[in-house]
Amino acid sequence: MSLTIYQMAYSPFCIPITAALRACGVPFETKEIPNWDRSELLRLTDGAYYQVPVLIHDGRVITESSGDSEDIARYVDQHFAKGQLFPERLDGLQSIVIDFLSEDVEFNTFRLLDPHTLDQITDPVARGLFLRHKERKFGRGCVEQWRRDAASIRAEADRLLGRFEVTLRHSAFLFGNSPVYSDFLLYGILGNLTYGGHHSLNADQNALKEWSGRMERMSLT
Repeated sequence: MSLTIYQMAYSPFCIPITAALRACGVPFETKEIPNWDRSELLRLTDGAYYQVPVLIHDGRVITESSGDSEDIARYVDQHFAKGQLFPERLDGLQSIVIDFLSEDVEFNTFRLLDPHTLDQITDPVARGLFLRHKERKFGRGCVEQWRRDAASIRAEADRLLGRFEVTLRHSAFLFGNSPVYSDFLLYGILGNLTYGGHHSLNADQNALKEWSGRMERMSLT
C-alpha cells in the first residue's frame, strides 16, 4: 500500500489529515509544497487543482471537490478510520461545528501566523508570490495589516475558541469519549496557530491544552 500526502506542514487543513492517519496507525509519506510554488500539484491533477492537502493512495489522486468539502477526510474515514471520523449519529450537528471551525475560527488564527511565515521567506520571488496569493484574496497590504492588528485578531480568536474551552471542560472530546473529524480539525487549527512557536495557548485555556495532549496520544486502532 502506497500513501502520500502533499502538504504544507503548517496548514490547518493538512494537519487534521496526517493526525488522523497517525491515529489510525497508517504508514504514509509527506511531500512539502511551498506556498509560492504549487506546480507539482498542478502536474499531479493535470492543471485542475492547486490546493493542499492532496492525497495519493495507490496511484489514485484524491482532492477536494469544492472549497467547503471534506472529501479527503471522508476518504480517510472510509478507507482507514472505519467510520469513526463521521459517525452517522452526528450527521448535521458535526457539519455545523466543522463550518464554524473552518470559516470563523480559522479565519482569525491563520492571519496570526501568516506574517511570521512571510518573515521567513528570504527569496524575493518566493516572497512576492506568497504575497500575491494572499493579496488576490484579501486585498493589497493584507499581511502587514494582520501584523498591525495581531492583538485584536488574537482576542477574537480566543473569544471563538472559548466555546470549545468550555465544552472540553466537561467532555474528553468535542462529542464525547472519542474524537471525530471536528476534533482533528480543531487540532489542525490550533497546530497552525502555534506553528513555529510564535503563539501559544493562553494560561486560561487549560481544557484545550489537556485535550491537545489527548489528541497527540490518540489511537483509533
